[in-house]
Amino acid sequence: MTGSRSLSSGLRALRPAAFGADPSGERMARIRRSPNYADGVFRNPEGAPRPDGAMLEFARSFFRKEERARAAPAGVVPVHATTLADLAAPPASGLRLTWMGHSSVLAEIDGHRVLFDPVWGERCSPFAFAGPKRLHPVPVPLATLGPVDVVVISHDHYDHLDLPTIKALAGTDTLFAVPLGVGAHLEHWGVPADRLRELDWHETTKVGGISLTATPARHFCGRGLRNTQHTLWASWVVAGDEHRIYHSGDTGYFTGFKDIGAEYGPFDATMIQIGAYSEFWPDIHMTPEEGMRAHLDLQGGKPTGVMMPIHWATFNLATHPWAEPGEGTVTAARALGARIALPRPGEPFEPTAETVPSEPWWRGVAMEPKGGWPAVEGTADEKTAGEGSAAAETVRDTPRDKAEGAGDPESVPTG
Repeated sequence: MTGSRSLSSGLRALRPAAFGADPSGERMARIRRSPNYADGVFRNPEGAPRPDGAMLEFARSFFRKEERARAAPAGVVPVHATTLADLAAPPASGLRLTWMGHSSVLAEIDGHRVLFDPVWGERCSPFAFAGPKRLHPVPVPLATLGPVDVVVISHDHYDHLDLPTIKALAGTDTLFAVPLGVGAHLEHWGVPADRLRELDWHETTKVGGISLTATPARHFCGRGLRNTQHTLWASWVVAGDEHRIYHSGDTGYFTGFKDIGAEYGPFDATMIQIGAYSEFWPDIHMTPEEGMRAHLDLQGGKPTGVMMPIHWATFNLATHPWAEPGEGTVTAARALGARIALPRPGEPFEPTAETVPSEPWWRGVAMEPKGGWPAVEGTADEKTAGEGSAAAETVRDTPRDKAEGAGDPESVPTG
């Protein structure tokens, strides 16, 4: 028995710090009381399964040369030259978003600064020498980002909860809003318990003049060798005096988006996961078409507000072509007449402004698909500026009141 305890203690000592910590004590007791927890695990809405059995085929795909080449950019990903001065001036409208790549977004809303899923590390992995590596540099150094009122974490996977980033933020005064159970990781890494706001689905916390609500998502959790499903995953609603925004985290499509929209929406902007999807895990990540459907559900079925695609372009986490999520989003938005924002990493924009960044910037650095890039209509203003001009052949800044008309949707592969 003593030898068994010694072996167990030795294995715990070898556990990488990035694995975090398992919930225990009162935190675990609260988890057991959650209506979303049953039979020892958190449950998904609509009974979504985990992607068991898919990883073998996923691994095989990396040995297929053509697929591997298309899954990464062919050139240098353009990063917007954001400066501290750009972010220091308050947004004229009261709402500004800056996509830092993948699912990391700085949201400035009604005088508060919210940082979603910050990942500033080079790899989304527990190890510094292995795992998916960043495909473009971080647009703004974390140390020069400026003060943040609250950091919001959607779930504990490595591409959303990054140990070196959290350790750096632990040395600031920021608060952390996290799903139930995730606080165990942060406390293990040095975040004081009094700076944690740990929420179950449909629970709300106030930070200054904004409210943050954890809402359902269809995903799973885990960082270590044993994924015990003792940490919750969530999407997030942030509401200020004048504006409302939504961040999807990672999720498969489910009918609950309509319920979230009815209870907390509509939103000035939604940040929706549209990358790293596959036919091998259709229940836990959305395709661009599903992401656009989720956006409309959140808006009560109307193409209002701005949808910004997230969870793509920064890390290679699936086998679909690198540019496909962006292209698929453009196609899906055109088919439904929805307004989208397509900023380069690090490019600030105001969702309620007259125009938002809408150029398919990735085309200059992606491997061109067979048959070339699909035609993309310009805006009405660009067409009057000159037929056949370069500006008329690509989407630039899309005016709020001139969303593109609906057309036949183009098919986009799912994996």
